[in-house]
Parts: sequence; structure tokens; C-alpha cells
Amino acid sequence: MDEEKCNSGSEALSDRDTVSSHTSSKPDVSRPDLAEKEASLSGHNAPASDRHSIDRASGDLRRTASRVLSKVASRITTRDLHEPSPPPDGGLKAWTQVAMAFIVLFATWGYANSFGAFQTYYTQNLPAAPSSISWIGGIQIFLTLTLGLISGRLLDAGYFLPTFFVGIVIQVLGIFLMSISTQYWQLFLTQGVLSGIGAGIYFTPAISLVNTYFDKRRGFAVGLGTAGNSLGGVVYPLVVRELIPKLGFAWTSRVIGFLNLGILLIAITFMRARLPPRKSGPLLELSAFKEPKYAGFLVAAFFSFWANYYTFYYIASYGTQALNLSYSSASLLVVIINGVGLPFRIFVPMIADRIGNMNVIVPISLIWVAVSFSWLAVHDIGGYYAFTVVYGIMSASFQCLFPSTISRISPRLDTIGTRLGMAFSVSALASLTGPPIGGAIQTAGGGYQAPQIWAAVVTLLSFILFVALRWHMGGLNLKIKC
Repeated sequence: MDEEKCNSGSEALSDRDTVSSHTSSKPDVSRPDLAEKEASLSGHNAPASDRHSIDRASGDLRRTASRVLSKVASRITTRDLHEPSPPPDGGLKAWTQVAMAFIVLFATWGYANSFGAFQTYYTQNLPAAPSSISWIGGIQIFLTLTLGLISGRLLDAGYFLPTFFVGIVIQVLGIFLMSISTQYWQLFLTQGVLSGIGAGIYFTPAISLVNTYFDKRRGFAVGLGTAGNSLGGVVYPLVVRELIPKLGFAWTSRVIGFLNLGILLIAITFMRARLPPRKSGPLLELSAFKEPKYAGFLVAAFFSFWANYYTFYYIASYGTQALNLSYSSASLLVVIINGVGLPFRIFVPMIADRIGNMNVIVPISLIWVAVSFSWLAVHDIGGYYAFTVVYGIMSASFQCLFPSTISRISPRLDTIGTRLGMAFSVSALASLTGPPIGGAIQTAGGGYQAPQIWAAVVTLLSFILFVALRWHMGGLNLKIKC
């Protein structure tokens, strides 16, 4: 009996122990902290082979992700490029960049320079003064040029493609939002600010890229690229002039948006940077402003652009208000002043490559001064068309030499993006303030004579400064190429 009790007690104890062991092997759900600790301990008790397999899989995943990201970075940046040979000065790839720069400037400056047509339309349909309306186009061009401070440095750092893509998205978004704008402040934010930011992000890298592919024929290549400015200045005002009466302002703006989107997508497909990234270096190369050639050229160019953009913006308004032209006829003047310079944007740089940029800029500026003063003597439609043609030729002849002159006086190719961005920012200040100042002078004087005199005198000051710079660079010897 005692033995049986002992056996049964032993069996009962064994059963309790079994139940207790099973119970203790499960986490205590009533104590979350203990459950987490027990789960952690059970993980540490996992076989070493399992832990090794997990670590190896995790390492493989990290290496695969790193390789993918590295390949993507090598595609959209220039970090894998080695130190290049001298500029090829030609070849399929180089001329492809010129062709793409042509269509980039077609979309950028064709749209921006067509603001004269919008200026006339807004003056007739918005309750705002002409000088206030000028700020829309002024801020657009200001941002297009000023943001080159950042985007030009991004080109030098090797980020051309991502920079260009972001610019496309922002500019096209601004144009489509412009199509649903009905008030002055809305147009200022969409057509002025947003479109200007987008264009400013991609414009300077695009034109700087062409400079890196050419040396002896750099002026011709850049001039050919800037010819897109003139062609765009013909197409976009015609689009505005013809479509607003037929489709209305909203759908006219959308047509421009789709046009820019298609053009810029073609450009980003084929444009490629040639130089490896310049990792070091400041955003602004302030030491460049201590160089007499660089600083002197920018000061002289500032006064040229100051008068130039006032004339471009008010060329159509003068026709409607002073000569009683219709909106359609006045808009045609915007087409003419932009389009007549197309062949000169090609031929003038070819001459500059042979005899020097400054040797060409000085006589161009002299003729520009004479034409500016001649505006005071224009009182009939025929004379106004003649003035528009000659002024457009002089403006295009100077503007096409601006980027190549900056590159000529820059000591290194891998700083062109930065220096050109700085130069465009200076000219941006002129484009921002010139039209509103001229408009304010017009409002205060009650007519166009006072701003016409202001624009002519400013152009004369620019010519004097260019002469002084040419004398500093080459003295009185006209045979020196400078």
C-alpha cells in the first residue's frame, strides 16, 4: 500500500512537473515586459547557423541596394567621369548639345520675351497700371537669370540631369496654373514667380553646357544655341496673338504649357554633361568681382539690359497708345523685334570668334545708342516698324555674345556654370527693375518721351563703359583680339 502511494505520488508529481514545464515555456501574456524579455532570450538561443543565414541575407540586401543606388547616381550625375581631354570643338555629341540648347532657349526665352504680347492684353483687361503689370514679366526674367547662381554651381558639381528635370516640372506647372488665373496677384505668382523659378533652374546649366564642348568655335556654337531665343520670340507671340481671340486666355496658356513640356523632354533626353564634378568651391566665386574684366563687363551689360527690357516690354503698348494700332498689329511688333535677330545670332559670333568679342561689342553698342535715340523721332507707323527691326537686330547681336564673353574671360572651364550664373544674376537685376522704372517714368511724365530719353541715355552709358573696358584689355591697338 505504501509503495503504491509512493508510486502514485511520484506519478502525480511527475505530471505536475510536466504541466509546470510546459506552462513556463510560454510567455506570460499578463506581463508584457516579461513576455518581450522571454521572446528575446529565445531568439538568442536560436542556432548559430540560422543567425548566420539572416546576417548574410541582410548583408546581401544592403549590397544590392547600394549597387542599384550607385548605378542610378552614375546615370544622373557625372561623378564617374574622368578628367576629360580638351573640348572637342565639334562632333556629333557636341553639336547635339548645341541643338538641344537651341530648343531650350526657344522654350525659355521665346516664352519670356513674348511677355510684350501679354503686357498689351493685361493692360486692356486687368485693373492695374502698366508699371505694375510689368512686374510680372520682370520677376519672371529676374528669377530665370538669378537662380543660375544655384543651378550653375549644381552643373559644376555634376548634377545636371536632376537639376534640369526639377526645372522642367516647376516651369510647366507654373504655366498650367497661369491658365486658371484671373487676377493680377495670381498671374504674378504663376507666370511671374513659379515659371521664373522653373526656367531659372534649367536655363543656366543648359547654356553653360555648350561652352564646355567648344573652344575656338565657342562663340559660334553659343550663338547658334541662343538663336532659339529669336525663333521662340517669333512663335510664342504669334501663338498668343492668334489663339487668345479664338480660344481664350486659358486655353492659349495650356497650349504654351504643352509645347514647353514636349520641347524640354526632348532636351533632357539628349543633353549630357562632359566634365567631371567639381566638388569643392563656394556657391559664389566672389573673387571674380575683383577682376576688372569680369566686373567691368557686368556693369556695362547691366545698363544695356536695363534699357533693353523696357523697350521689349513696351514696344507693343507704344503702338496701341501712341500710334493707335490694334492689339493684333501691335502684337506683331513683338514678333518682329524678337525674330529679326535670328540670323545675326549666328553671323555675329562667327565674326567674334575671329577678331574677339569686345572688338565686336563696342561697334554694336555704338549703333544701339543711335537707334535708341532715334525712337524719339518716330511718329508714324512705317518709322516705328523700321525702328523695331533695327533695335531687334542690335539687341540680338549683343545678347548672343554675352555667354561666350563670360566664358572667354573665365580662367577655368569647370567654373563656367558658377560665373555665368553670377553674370546672369546681375543682368537679372536690370531686367527686374528696368521695365517698372520706365513705366513709372511714363506714368509720372504722362507720355513716352521721358522714358525714351531715359532708355537712350542708359544705353549711351553702357557704350562708354564698353569702350573703357576694351581700352583696358587691348589699349588703342585695334588689331589685338580681345
